[in-house]
Parts: sequence; C-alpha cells; structure tokens
Amino acid sequence: MGWTRRAWLSGIGCSLAASPLMTPVSFAALPGEARLVVVILRGGMDGLDVLRPVGDPMLKVLRPVLADGAGSRLTDTHVLHPALESLEPLWGDGQLGFAQAVSTPYRDRRSHFDGQDILEAGTAGDVPDPVRRDGWLNRWLQTRPDAHARTAFAIGREEMLLLRGNADHAAWAPDARLRMGGATQDLLLHVYRDDPLFHDAARVALELSAETEDKTEARAGEALFSFAAKQLRGDARIAALSLGGWDTHRDQPRHLSRALRRLSDGILRLRGDLGAAWDKTLLLAMTEFGRTAAENGSRGTDHGTGGTMILSGGALRGGTVWGDWPGLSEVALLDRRDVNPTGDVRRYAAWALRSLFGAEQAVLERMIFPGLEMAEDPRLLG
Repeated sequence: MGWTRRAWLSGIGCSLAASPLMTPVSFAALPGEARLVVVILRGGMDGLDVLRPVGDPMLKVLRPVLADGAGSRLTDTHVLHPALESLEPLWGDGQLGFAQAVSTPYRDRRSHFDGQDILEAGTAGDVPDPVRRDGWLNRWLQTRPDAHARTAFAIGREEMLLLRGNADHAAWAPDARLRMGGATQDLLLHVYRDDPLFHDAARVALELSAETEDKTEARAGEALFSFAAKQLRGDARIAALSLGGWDTHRDQPRHLSRALRRLSDGILRLRGDLGAAWDKTLLLAMTEFGRTAAENGSRGTDHGTGGTMILSGGALRGGTVWGDWPGLSEVALLDRRDVNPTGDVRRYAAWALRSLFGAEQAVLERMIFPGLEMAEDPRLLG
C-alpha cells in the first residue's frame, strides 16, 4: 500500500501536520479570466487573535495576555492582528475581508489529520475513506469538460487532498528542512526540565533555530506565491497551496505573528506579481479548525472549533466581515470552551466557485460539498 499524507505524518509526529515548510502548491488550467487561489492554513489558525472581536466584553476576560495588544481597528467591534497591518490598505480598497465563526462540519475530536482531511475533501463531517477520498476542487474540475491538465501540478513534500482525484496533476517536491513544531519543542523542554544546564541549552538552541527558520520560511513563502502568480498569468486559473505554522499551543504572540507575516507577504507578492490579473482573482485562506476561546498557561491556545476565514483579491467585495457572531459568554461557547460556529466554511468556497466560474448550485450542494445548504448569496465579488 502506498504512503498517504496521514500515514507519513503519523510516523514522524503530530506537530509536523502543521510544519511551516510542508507547503504544496497545485494548479489547474481553465478558460476565462477568473482566478481562484485556495490557501490551506495547516495547524488550526486562531481566528480570535487574527480578527479580534473587541466588541465582545468576554474577550479580555478569556484572554488577558493575547487580547492585550495593538492592532488596526477595522470596524467598531473588530481589530486586526498587528502582524497583518501591511494588509490594512487592502481592507480600505475592498480587497480584504473575513468570515467569522466558521468551521467545517467536523466536531469534538479536534485532530489535525481528520480536520484537514475533512476541510480538503469538503465532506459533511465524516472522515473520508482513506482509499476513496478525493478533494472538493478536484471533484469540481471533473464537472468542467473545458478543463485540462496542461498546467496542473503540485509543489511540495505532501499531497494535497484538495486536488486529489481523477483530474490529473503532476507533482514536484523541493528540498526543505523540517522545522520542529511547537508540541515537539514543548516535549524537548519537558524532557530536560530537571536538568538546568541542558534545559537552558535546549531553550537557547530552539531560539537560535527559530531565528534562522523565520528567514527561510519568509523567503519560501513568498516564492510559493510568486510561482503561483506566474502560473496564473499563463494558463492556470486555479492555484491551491498550504502554509503551516498555525498550531500555537505555546508562545502564540511570536509564532502566530511569524505565520501571519508569511501569509501577508505572500498575498502582497501575489498581488504585485499578478499585475492586472489581480483584479480577476479571489483568494480564500481557510484552516481545519479554530482554537479555544480561553488562552492557556503557556501564552497559547489549544485545538478548538469555530474559526475565521481570510478572503482577499481584486475581485473581492471586501471591507466586510461576514457571518453572525455567537458571543464568548460561557453559555454561548461550544462545550463551554470553543467559539460556536454559526457558518460553514464550505459555503464560502461554494459561492466562490459559483460566482467566479458559474458552477451550478445543485451540483455544488450534492456532489462538490455533499450535504451543504448554500443559503443566501454572501456576494463575495465586487
């Protein structure tokens, strides 16, 4: 039996499911001028920190450290994380938006592997069959007789389920060093907790390694978006890639800021390199689940449920926060710990396909995203 993403990652530890250098990119060619970029944020991005609901009085109660900081005020009730300040002009130009309190139908178990599989498969909450699973973007491409695979390929060390299926795409894996994830770092420090000499040495080594990796990751991230732009200026009309580094169990201010800067730099590089094609482009950045409403004792957050989706592009009708806010009171939280999802992340992906490419709603609800009710059009495009 061949190696799957789940089997390979299981063999080297859960933290690598969100490794910053696990960054595949896939492309698919279609006629027309509309372009879709899907970015999978592996590790569970903390939407409450990215788009801070400062209008909710419980935010500072649940997050006395994480909610205490600067940021750009986007609305009367939302502040943007300071690491995304370079994207604030896009908000003013209507090229940046957010969908709050969203998730896949996945509940309770909060596994990176299952959550990512469900996100990319577009299923109604059940983990896809390891043998038969395919991705929602691939299923949609199969409905397009005018689609071809001349420029369909993937870059990265792991397969993206998002584009797995009968619509062919090639793959290329660049050389990359694997950075130690947050959970693995915690384990290393725990092993040496009773040995001051080795504990301090391990801590210093991790800090020095992080500084080097920060620079490497930043360059690699921009290169991925720049490469995507090059393909989208040609035949490709759909690009899918993933960015890791969102699993912030500890020291979230540092780790999340680094991941957000990689994302914002990538978006700006995509815009710059696309040129006029940016005006026809919509980008969706989505994650497998959100994080707990309350911060933990390590200045981080743990696996949760409801999260935030980031949307960008010249085609976007942005400057908007979509979705109903459920509140952060104890009774409003899911299981008294997580943001309670009020929206399905698949709904925004479905409306993106319908608005950009004219996909039929019945096909989207039955075949591409089984069990989805698309409901009212959120009017993503300007």
